[in-house]
Amino acid sequence: MKELLFVNYNIYAKEHVLINGREGFRDHDTNYFIISSSNKEMVLLEQAALAYFLAENGYNHTAIPILTKNNSWFVENDGQQYLVLRVSNLQHSPIESHGKQLAQFHNITASYQYEPQEISSYGMWKDLWIRKLTAFEHKLQEELKENGNDYYRLLVDVFPYIIGISENAIQYIQESESERRFHQADTGVFAFRRYQDNLIAPVIWTDDLVFDHPTRDIAEYIRYKLLDNNETALEEVYVFIRDYQGVQPLSIFGWRLLYARLLFPIHFFDLMEAGFQGKEYERYFYKLEALLQTQVRYEKRLNRLFDLLQVNFREYDIPVLHWLEKG
Repeated sequence: MKELLFVNYNIYAKEHVLINGREGFRDHDTNYFIISSSNKEMVLLEQAALAYFLAENGYNHTAIPILTKNNSWFVENDGQQYLVLRVSNLQHSPIESHGKQLAQFHNITASYQYEPQEISSYGMWKDLWIRKLTAFEHKLQEELKENGNDYYRLLVDVFPYIIGISENAIQYIQESESERRFHQADTGVFAFRRYQDNLIAPVIWTDDLVFDHPTRDIAEYIRYKLLDNNETALEEVYVFIRDYQGVQPLSIFGWRLLYARLLFPIHFFDLMEAGFQGKEYERYFYKLEALLQTQVRYEKRLNRLFDLLQVNFREYDIPVLHWLEKG
């Protein structure tokens, strides 16, 4: 891969680097990362536009795509297409609070004038979730014809539960579509595929970027914490939301989207997707077992979430699922 950089970009990378778990190369003070672009060129081009917008608006730790010597975004090597990302300024120890930083990020990116087509999920959660549930149900049936191992046997036992809570989330978001208590904070923004600490990490990765409602990032951060066994996780959620709302309060519509997304079992679907793509069935079996145990705590925490965050859901007439109260 060093040769790819030299031949196509005139970059002579002297050393390897590892940042956020990604391997790359360094030339002087600049880091380069080579990512596969096969079958996702349009997605990466839309993400590239977002990345350049971020770099122009002060997010200097964004990994931006660069052109080859021949002014092409993509380069072929051994029959595969690649894109090269460049980042010079790594972020170290952010000064402001995490929640405040994310709110500011959403505010700045709300001014982006074009809604992407390939990477936008804004206003489409219900349809995307229905398609995901249907596709995974069909894929599971196909996999069962070839795999009768412990992982798939456990997954078959669990899948009716996954279907049930998925349908609850889909029905909840469908009913929330009639909610009219929204405001300017409900516009589309730059977000991340699965937000944890992406914004305050050393690098903002171009291929992590999506376009969506801001509650996507908030919900995924909360999901990550609700699944965390750490005793301070709920306190961290409270501080995060308090600081976020200090910059940009959520609307009633936003709270309903947040709750719907936390109901939808994305963490199960992510594990299933990894299992479909890999062959380490014993490892996925233990991961699924652990996730099922964690889910009990997740539901109990989700049941208390509005109280924890001091959101008067009864006064605001925000519906909650009663079956969670039994957890």
